[in-house]
Amino acid sequence: MTNRRLPLPTRDGVGPSCVGLPHGPWPTIAEFLIERFPAITREAWLERIAAGDVIDEHHVPVTTERRYQSPLRVYYYRTLDGEVTIPFEEQVLFQDDQLVVADKPPFLPVTPTGKYLQQSLLVRLKRKLKIDDLVPLHRIDRSTSGLVLFSVRPETRGAYQAMFPERRIAKHYEAVVPWHDGVSSVPEVYRSRLVDDEHFMRVKEEPGEPNSETRIVLQEARNGQALLKLSPVTGRKHQLRVHCMALGMPIVNDPIYPTLLPENTDDFDKPLQLLAKSVAFLDPVTGDLRSFTSPRSLSLAPR
Repeated sequence: MTNRRLPLPTRDGVGPSCVGLPHGPWPTIAEFLIERFPAITREAWLERIAAGDVIDEHHVPVTTERRYQSPLRVYYYRTLDGEVTIPFEEQVLFQDDQLVVADKPPFLPVTPTGKYLQQSLLVRLKRKLKIDDLVPLHRIDRSTSGLVLFSVRPETRGAYQAMFPERRIAKHYEAVVPWHDGVSSVPEVYRSRLVDDEHFMRVKEEPGEPNSETRIVLQEARNGQALLKLSPVTGRKHQLRVHCMALGMPIVNDPIYPTLLPENTDDFDKPLQLLAKSVAFLDPVTGDLRSFTSPRSLSLAPR
């Protein structure tokens, strides 16, 4: 499948990036791109332009001499040098004309972001399945493993996306947390108000009307750890991780809560013990009841 709406096709699983040209003093489009993206060298931009890999929204190639035009959208391919390989594989659990359901390993982001491009679930699946129109219907954190749903067809994408804000999809997670002797239960429901923290990576609780809700079931406890079933009623950023921390049991191997670890310190031997285990919903297009379960499992410390 080829995306015919964009001036550049998908290449090696990566669709073209787009930048709008604002009003400004740049004499040429090339000079704007060089200044706007300093992480990309002048030589690299000139090579891309010479190769015909920088195109405007009207399918007209950008040349080094082409004068600056605003407003105009310009398309190009994003690349990363020295991208770290994530040594875990995704698994496609289901595929039809409407949906792809994938099981994501830990450390792999769902979509390209920051220092991850080829090493993202979306790009890997586009390469593997040859579906240029593939779009994730929701996200899970890079550290979290488990199920992610993707839309195949733009014509029906909105119907599936609407399930999430309208809470017409049941999602269940599993988590391994510290467990203290003498504790025999967990609250059935935990609610709190979550807001952005001072650090953009984190969120925090504050007093006020709750905007997040999680249902909690204790499944097993031994040797100082417990296995929890977590069912988010709302879908706030880092909701499950912050709720577990607030209850005094931060999820095992969490690199953000309670302590934010430095960047580039991934330990592939210590993945976050949070798994998007299952989803179920009434398919808004076919009317069928859909139910999917991750083949992954979490385990407590050995006896």
